[in-house]
Amino acid sequence: MNQAAMFQLSYGLFVLSAKDGDKDNGCIVNTVQQVTTTPNRISVAVNKGNYTHDMIRDTGSFNISILSEEVPFDIFKHFGFQSGRDVDKLKDFSGYDRSSNEIIYLSQYANAFLSASVAETVDLGTHTMFIADVTDGEVLSNIPSVTYAYYHKNIKPQPQETKKTGWRCKICGYIYEGEELPADFVCPICKHGASDFERI
Repeated sequence: MNQAAMFQLSYGLFVLSAKDGDKDNGCIVNTVQQVTTTPNRISVAVNKGNYTHDMIRDTGSFNISILSEEVPFDIFKHFGFQSGRDVDKLKDFSGYDRSSNEIIYLSQYANAFLSASVAETVDLGTHTMFIADVTDGEVLSNIPSVTYAYYHKNIKPQPQETKKTGWRCKICGYIYEGEELPADFVCPICKHGASDFERI
């Protein structure tokens, strides 16, 4: 199969946030969708390795910040390229507010937020799908929502021309130098495996 076909699917990009006790966290996801209008429900599939996943599993609540086209790459690095298990993602970050459920949402670079309460979970192996009732939401701006395609074309830094031999991560652009990429290699930046690398 040509894996490039998967990149033709259209996705939005979001910050998924949760709170457990006095600990806040958030991560980048592209798997949010509305599944019903009555009741008003959304779903999000979250990798079980993400700290935010465990917080939602344990508390049953989360927020979605719908990112707009004005979002800088730094937001993706901040919420996507580091784990809340290792760093406090809100330390020295001020671009957020709290909704009525006390969970953060991005007040900058988002055009809306949704608050949700988990109604069902589906085990997908590496991920859990949380199906949730929407309990709150606000429009924050009229700037269009960022799509995965827009991100790749306009926000994500483009790989620099290089004469090095090696492998480039198709997700974040990290370059592994060497003739052979180990089958179990994991990108040190975005944590994607060897299947997401291409020879350069």
